[in-house]
Formats: sequence, structure tokens, C-alpha cells
Amino acid sequence: MRAQGFTLVELLVTIAVMAIVLTLAVPGFRSIVNGNRLSAATDEFVAGLQMARIEAVRRGARVVACATADANAGDDAGCATSDVDGWLVFVDADRNGGFGVADTLLRSTTVDHGVAVSGVMLVSFHGDGMARDAAGNPLSGNVRLRIDASEPKRNVRCIALSTGGNAAVTTPAAHDGACP
Repeated sequence: MRAQGFTLVELLVTIAVMAIVLTLAVPGFRSIVNGNRLSAATDEFVAGLQMARIEAVRRGARVVACATADANAGDDAGCATSDVDGWLVFVDADRNGGFGVADTLLRSTTVDHGVAVSGVMLVSFHGDGMARDAAGNPLSGNVRLRIDASEPKRNVRCIALSTGGNAAVTTPAAHDGACP
């Protein structure tokens, strides 16, 4: 009767083949994961902008979407321009452009810690649905989301904001490219 099982040579060949397959698959997987993180952050921001605009028109009131450094703080959160970890959407009842006690929080979302946010950090929508900056001037600018990684090759998303309240997402052709 013959013994069943694998020989040492068969086991080593199998492990070598698995190592080669994993070496080829891991960089591609990293690119997919990072690309999805960047896309999710972009989609969350655009959804927040759309909600702010719709609520401003529906309520006939000023609604603000702003970057925050403490997205998980709930009613204790505030707008920020650095160390961004998410977005707030709120009814700006006191019309000061910042989230405070008198304001109503509509949405709070977080951004993955690996995504850096720069550019326009506050968008204010009035009852007419038009986008304005913190001072109330017509808004035209970009929000730039970048993941600090070499994979995917195109690791930046640009969200172009227009006065009409539209948000157009683009991906620069160059790695770590600038927003147009």
C-alpha cells in the first residue's frame, strides 16, 4: 500500500508558485483599493454638495457644505481649512458661515485618512440654488482630493465648482496632477 500525501518537492513547488502569483497580484490589488478610496471620498463630497443645494432651494434658506477636522464630533463639529477628515452640511441659521448652536446639522461624512483635501473648503448655497463662497460672492473653484500613493497612477480627483451649483469631477492625466 502506498502512502498518501505530498512530497517535500511538491510542497516547495506549490509554495513557490503561490509566492509568484501573490507578488504579481498585490500591486494590482493595492491600486484597486486606493482607487476605490479616492472615488468614495469624491462621491461623498459631491453627494454632500447636491444635498446642500437641494435643501437650500427646498427650505429657501442658506445651507453650507464645509470641510471639517472633526467629522465624528456630531453637533460639536466645526468648519476647518486643514487636517480635513470629512464634510458637514448644515442649515446656516445665524448666517455666519460656521457651524454653531443655532444651526441644524443635516449631514456629516468622513473622508478616509489617506485622502488629502485642498482647494475650496466652504460652499454656501442660498435659496436660489447658486453657490457662493464664505463672503457671499459667486463661487468658482476646485476641490482637489489626492491619495498619497503611487498606485493608482492617476491618484487625484478634481471637483470643479461653478456659481450655478454644478460640480464636475475630472481626473488629471498626470500623476499627482494639478486641477485645471
